[in-house]
Amino acid sequence: MTENNSNDSAQKFFTEGMHEFAKTRFNESIVLLTRAIDADPNHTLAAVSRGAAYLKLDMLDQARDDFDRTIKIDPDYARAYHMRGLVSEKRGDDHTALADFDRAIALNPDYGAAYYSRAALHAKMANTEKAQEDIEMVAHLGNRNMESFMNENNVWHTQQMRVEDAIETELQR
Repeated sequence: MTENNSNDSAQKFFTEGMHEFAKTRFNESIVLLTRAIDADPNHTLAAVSRGAAYLKLDMLDQARDDFDRTIKIDPDYARAYHMRGLVSEKRGDDHTALADFDRAIALNPDYGAAYYSRAALHAKMANTEKAQEDIEMVAHLGNRNMESFMNENNVWHTQQMRVEDAIETELQR
């Protein structure tokens, strides 16, 4: 198979796998995401997504393997560290989980889910001050994202109004 065909196949299987994931059919998702990875061994989204499906099924060893694989391919992929941290937390290895959450946040300081996971872990570990700081950051990021959405939506709305005004002007001629 040529590289283009391989990439097309990988993308096709990835899309189908994510469709199954969205329908919470995790076993079917794993089969399709495995095919995507077979077609493109460096498909980080397929690997991290398959890991997430394994995590949903409490198949922690397989999930961790996929997150490790993703990190090996892309050491700067914050989501893979966050997800690997979730595996460690489920295993009761809070310190390893905390290190992965810290790494995810260091790589992507705007990664709200990692702050949320770290806040929950800090609370569990009785680090209430650190938990509170992370929750405040989650709220800040949520507000900032909402403001950004509103500004983008407002820009779209303004442009839409200009188009409508132009159409109305043309219709009146």
